Amino acid sequence: MAHSTPGPPDCELILPCLDEGPALRELLPRVPRGLGVIVVDNGSRDDTAAVARSHGAKVVTEPRRGYGAAVHAGLEAATAPYVVVMDGDGSLDPGEIVPLLARVRFGEADLALGRRVPVRRGIWPWHARLGNALVLALLRRRLGVRVRDIGPLRAARRESLLGLEVADRGMGYPVELLDRAAQAGWRIVEQDVRYLPRAAGTRSKVSGSVRGTVRAARDFWRVLA
Repeated sequence: MAHSTPGPPDCELILPCLDEGPALRELLPRVPRGLGVIVVDNGSRDDTAAVARSHGAKVVTEPRRGYGAAVHAGLEAATAPYVVVMDGDGSLDPGEIVPLLARVRFGEADLALGRRVPVRRGIWPWHARLGNALVLALLRRRLGVRVRDIGPLRAARRESLLGLEVADRGMGYPVELLDRAAQAGWRIVEQDVRYLPRAAGTRSKVSGSVRGTVRAARDFWRVLA
């Protein structure tokens, strides 16, 4: 009896990465089967690209530094109808992707966000939580967007995301995305996901220091000005 050849995945996981080699070693083997993986190397000086290739991921090089630049490069490289964007630092469990994606696949939402719930104290520094809360308060006041996190894990249709024409190429990208999605009348849902300690040997470019958080907050406020 002939066996059918599996077709291309209908969803690709985009991982924007800067020096995340140690995290990818642990994260990539845990990605649910059936998902394509795109690692966007945003100027890493470690073995991020080599680790990604060794686990079968597609590697895209984006020389322009910035979270938004990396995410956009991943969206352009993807070909599947659905995409999931997730931080590649090991702080999120790839196993949380499937139920989040299902909410978009089955028509419950246009954008599904993972709301970080720390597994223990000290994982999410106070300055990062404060910046997150202030930006979301402004979004609620401005557009009535009632979410509790800016969404480092999110699922949507690829063409729909590109159609929003998010312009920010820095840390303001997720805030502009929420702003544009709300203005477009998207159905936005949120569900809790575990927020884990970052992989050993990596450092957050945002929450790892007050300076990084201030820089991100500056980008957040700029896109909402």
